[in-house]
Amino acid sequence: MIKAIFYSKDNSYFGFKISGHAEYGCCGKDVVCAGVSALVINTVNSLEEFTEDSIVTEESEDGLVKCKILGKVSPQSKLLLKALRLGLCSIYEEYGDKYIQIFFREVSHV
Repeated sequence: MIKAIFYSKDNSYFGFKISGHAEYGCCGKDVVCAGVSALVINTVNSLEEFTEDSIVTEESEDGLVKCKILGKVSPQSKLLLKALRLGLCSIYEEYGDKYIQIFFREVSHV
C-alpha cells in the first residue's frame, strides 16, 4: 500500500512523504503506482523548475520520496502541492484505501 503524508504549518503545505507500493498489479503493470509516481515526480520537477523556493528531496529504491520546502513557501509551490493532493485524492477515490492512504499532519515547527 502507498502511504502519502502531507505536512503543513499554519494550514499551508510545505512538504510531503510518499512511501510503499500499491501492489494493484504486477511489477510494470501497476497503474496505481504508475499514477502516483508520475504525480510525485512531476511535482518535484515542477517545484525545482518553476519556483525559486529552496527544496530538499530524498528518494530511495524502495518507493520512498520525501520533499520539503525550506523557508517561506511561494504561491507557486502552494499551488503545486495542492495539485499533488488533488491528483492523489483522485487516485484514492478511484481505487480506495486498499492501495493508497493519504494523511495530513499539521506541525507546530518546521
